[in-house]
Amino acid sequence: MPKSVLLRHIASLAGILPKGTTRLVGTQMSHFTTITDAYLLIENGLIKAFGPDAECSIERADQILDCTHKMVIPAYCDSHTHIVFAGWREGEFVDRIKGLSYVEIDKRGGGILNSAKKLQSTSEDDLFEQAYGRLQDVIKLGTGAIEVKSGYGLTTDSELKMLRVIRRLKEVSPIPVKSNFLGAHAFPMEFKQNRSGYIDLITNEMIPKLAGEGLADYIDVFCDTGFFSVEETEAILSSGAKYGLKPKIHANELDYSGGIQTGVKYGAISVDHLQCTGPEEINSLAGSNTIATILPSTAFFLGLPYAPARAMIDHNLCVALASDYNPGSSPSGNMSFILSLACVKLKMLPAEALNALTINGAAAMELGESNGSITVSKPANLIISKPNITLEGMPYFYADSWIEAVLINGDVK
Repeated sequence: MPKSVLLRHIASLAGILPKGTTRLVGTQMSHFTTITDAYLLIENGLIKAFGPDAECSIERADQILDCTHKMVIPAYCDSHTHIVFAGWREGEFVDRIKGLSYVEIDKRGGGILNSAKKLQSTSEDDLFEQAYGRLQDVIKLGTGAIEVKSGYGLTTDSELKMLRVIRRLKEVSPIPVKSNFLGAHAFPMEFKQNRSGYIDLITNEMIPKLAGEGLADYIDVFCDTGFFSVEETEAILSSGAKYGLKPKIHANELDYSGGIQTGVKYGAISVDHLQCTGPEEINSLAGSNTIATILPSTAFFLGLPYAPARAMIDHNLCVALASDYNPGSSPSGNMSFILSLACVKLKMLPAEALNALTINGAAAMELGESNGSITVSKPANLIISKPNITLEGMPYFYADSWIEAVLINGDVK
């Protein structure tokens, strides 16, 4: 990796924030601060300086990139993925075309239980190789920080196996990786009639073991109709809190489940999905620091209603966007597609959507101090566009890649 990289004649350097700004809320999100005809200097993988190109007095660098007619923006920060899994679920895709719902597929032993069965019989090394390949793929698509959840194990051994894979990803990844324990993703078949037994397994066995090995940054629960109730969610989050695990919640994807209010009550870093969100849920979020993370590709793929992003922004919430990359309901980690969906389906302005994908995505992983914006001293995790792409063109060209290059720590991927 070159020690110094100089980007010259950048048509538009966008996503600039002052040091100390770690998230944006409400109307702040409509400003994606830009310098036209700019330069940016990278030293030892960090942003060293930037400004108008006419003011650039730097004459030498190990690598100089001509960005004439090109935009440069921060890399995406994807705060909700499930990239550790053992194989795809395209057969269920056909089942949904035939009319089966997500919940109906789960009740038949498909969905999350299908992934759990495959994962339990797959070795840790094989899981790592698959997940590492997906990580490399999303980096090339512009992702510069990522959260990865467990939840396809559903036994103590398999959940720990997943979390060890995520730890291995952390060790080799050029981008930040956050780990989230999601043992409460679904009830295994053997516990369908003994829900309290599975809650006991999570709280009295899984959590103490994973905490003892330091395997998770967060704890998560799928709090929704057909999955975990509010009371079950509270029991799991309370147990996690004893071991210092910060909560995040899969909430209100399928129904008005109370998951959002539960997340706020327990100080969740974020509540995610949020298709079923009304005035009561928005008012609860408005009085908190919990980030509203929308996963529009899941709504797209499952044919669900889209989250009311405009109402959330109008109520001064911090809104993030993420991919939900997983084999069942969002089999893609392409955040540029999320950008397009946000504009087309959620009616977010391009600037709002880009802020939701960068600085607010970073905030949803507690990385706002170190990632998600063009700021001096942050890692040079950047996206360089193809020539003649505008801010509006990024979501507009939804089927064509407008990305020319991705820099991670100043290194072209």
